[in-house]
Amino acid sequence: MPDGSGQTIADPMRAVRLWLYAVAALVFALIVVGGATRLTDSGLSITEWRPIMGIIPPLSEAEWQEALAKYRLIPEYKLVNRGMSLDAFKFIFWWEWGHRFLARMVGFAFAIPFVYFLIRGRLTSRLAWKFAGLLALGGLQGAIGWFMVSSGLVDRIDVSHYRLALHLTVAFFIFALLLWTAWSLLPRADLQVARPAAPWRRRTAGILVALIFLQVVLGALVAGFKAGLTHNTWPLMDGQLIPDGLWMMSPWYVNAFENATTIQFNHRMVAYVIVAIALWHAASVVRADDGRLASSAFALMLAVLAQAALGVWTLLAHVPLSLGLAHQGVAAVVTAIALWHFFIATRRGTVA
Repeated sequence: MPDGSGQTIADPMRAVRLWLYAVAALVFALIVVGGATRLTDSGLSITEWRPIMGIIPPLSEAEWQEALAKYRLIPEYKLVNRGMSLDAFKFIFWWEWGHRFLARMVGFAFAIPFVYFLIRGRLTSRLAWKFAGLLALGGLQGAIGWFMVSSGLVDRIDVSHYRLALHLTVAFFIFALLLWTAWSLLPRADLQVARPAAPWRRRTAGILVALIFLQVVLGALVAGFKAGLTHNTWPLMDGQLIPDGLWMMSPWYVNAFENATTIQFNHRMVAYVIVAIALWHAASVVRADDGRLASSAFALMLAVLAQAALGVWTLLAHVPLSLGLAHQGVAAVVTAIALWHFFIATRRGTVA
């Protein structure tokens, strides 16, 4: 990048940032494919966890029959898909295999360049430990994925919605960490601001990030509990602003996790709060000294509105595959924009 004299200033971390952006893009794809696996009820089609050899799919008719025979042993087949043909099984198998394959590719895409940059001395000790932690978190996410799948292999016909929520939330957390780390490696000049954002603006930006992550958790509960297949009306829930049955379970707090009506109601209410705060925040920073703060707040407002509209459309259409995937993908986009806005809001005129 040029300095004030027209000379070019070296950007030694550019390659590292591009690597992190590429891995974040793969994680984004993994989030979307994971949504497809859930929406096609494919997640239990592979009943074993083979981190190394599992990369090779069935290659012969005999191997396909063996995979189907293992699937026939679990409750989902016996109670939901009894009599499933081999072709139908292949459809769900390929979705799950693709999800696991992409997860492995994310691991390779992170680990191999990490070792390369480490050997070449491109990373400080602090960065090396950060990246090692990210690599470990990715490995833990793989274990969480199997922890989720295993919950549906014995006494259930689907996976635990608690474990699904954990798995999706960790995926979003990894996605956010990759982006934040990449942004923190931007050149000094790109991190400077004309004037630091007011404390209340920083707090509001942080609140929006926190609320969006909460909404990801609530959305995962909606997905895992299939709560989006009920109350398919808007703006009222089957004709009521506050529907009956919100607190029908005992103890009361169980309703937030195991009552489909309450799960969906909570997801709706938090969405309204996010929309209201995003609108107010964008209006409040329109004349901020740093143009990036105003533009990112406006971009976040538009993304939140688009996601809210998409959520309503998905609900009214009874969660078809295309809209369900779009809703999950746009959730990741909203998260990235909110995080970038918070990142800009926390700049204090010098490198953080």
